[in-house]
Amino acid sequence: MILLTPELRGALRANDRSHRAACRESLPETDPFPVLKLFNPIGAATWLATELGEDEDTLFGLADLGFGCPELGCFSLSEIASVRLPFGLGIERDEGFEGLAPLSRWAALARRHGSIIAAERLLRAGSRFPLPSGEAPAGDSRDG
Repeated sequence: MILLTPELRGALRANDRSHRAACRESLPETDPFPVLKLFNPIGAATWLATELGEDEDTLFGLADLGFGCPELGCFSLSEIASVRLPFGLGIERDEGFEGLAPLSRWAALARRHGSIIAAERLLRAGSRFPLPSGEAPAGDSRDG
C-alpha cells in the first residue's frame, strides 16, 4: 500500500510551511486538521499526521501506540513503512479518513479517552465535549 500519495504529501508539506512561517513571523501557531491516518491492521497503533518536514520523512501529529497515552510529536514515515507484521502485512493508510477536527481537539479527546480510535468515535458521533476548565489544548512538542 502507498502510505503517502502525492496529494497527501502536498497537503502535509503545505501545513509544515504554514507552521514554519508562523514560527518565523512570531504569529500564533496553526491548528490544522489531520491529513493522514496510518494504522496497524492487527493491533492498536494509530498515527494522525498534520505535517511532513522538509526531509520528506518526519511527520508531525498524534501518535497512539495502544498503551492508553496518545502523544503529540514527530515520527518517521520510513520507520512506519518498514514495519513488518505477521501474515505479510504492514502499516496501512485509512483511505476513507476525514480530519473532522483540529489536531488539538483530537489530542484532547484521545488523551481523555485513552486512544485515537475512541476520539474518532466521539468526533464521528458529533461530540462537543468541552475541555475541562483549566485544561489547555494539547501542546506542541516540536523544536521551533
